[in-house]
Amino acid sequence: MRSRSAVILVDTGREDEMRQVFIAELEALGHDLVAMSRLVETAIDRAGTALLTADLALAEQVIEADRAIDAMEKDLDERCVLLIAQQQPVASDLRTVISALRMSASLERMGDLARHLAELARLRYPATMVPEPLAELFGQLHDAAVRIAGEVTAVLEARDTEMAKAIDEDDDLLDRLHQETFSATLGGTLELTAQQVVDVTLSARYFERFGDHAVSVASRVIYIATGEEYVHH
Repeated sequence: MRSRSAVILVDTGREDEMRQVFIAELEALGHDLVAMSRLVETAIDRAGTALLTADLALAEQVIEADRAIDAMEKDLDERCVLLIAQQQPVASDLRTVISALRMSASLERMGDLARHLAELARLRYPATMVPEPLAELFGQLHDAAVRIAGEVTAVLEARDTEMAKAIDEDDDLLDRLHQETFSATLGGTLELTAQQVVDVTLSARYFERFGDHAVSVASRVIYIATGEEYVHH
């Protein structure tokens, strides 16, 4: 007959094994979020360039590559649900899994916004979608979005809360640039067609929303580390 202590040792060993599997799954989720973020970086860089230069081939690349981002989100979400169902995590572990679900959704949306910009570039080809008087302003929007995308990847890799909070600053810049497009289109100093006004308004909004989702990802990193919700100022 097996002793009670032997049974306890067997159960403890099983728990340790399950814990190691769970930790490995969490690490894999983290790596995949970083990989997903890198795809988003590439997408927004190429989409902005296509918008500014009427590069049809580049726009097509962004539109096609968005399928990979969508597929990664679906895979991540399914794995997170399985982890919750099979491992029944609590406290900080549950916080990490739920945050991974939300971050993958934000990254997927950032990829969609990049695709929307690429679709606008394709729609207006062979003309450049951005009116010449607004080329510099949209160049700044593009640069800020590319920078914030890189910062998101860095935050996901390092889990640095101070770096995550700094993303606010670039998001504020995107917000200001977004407002400048309104001033430019409504100021009466530019001769724009109705279609150009719509295009400018939509594309500037896509850049602005891209920044909002970046802040959302950064806030989830802070939440994982501290257990406290970070409020964007």
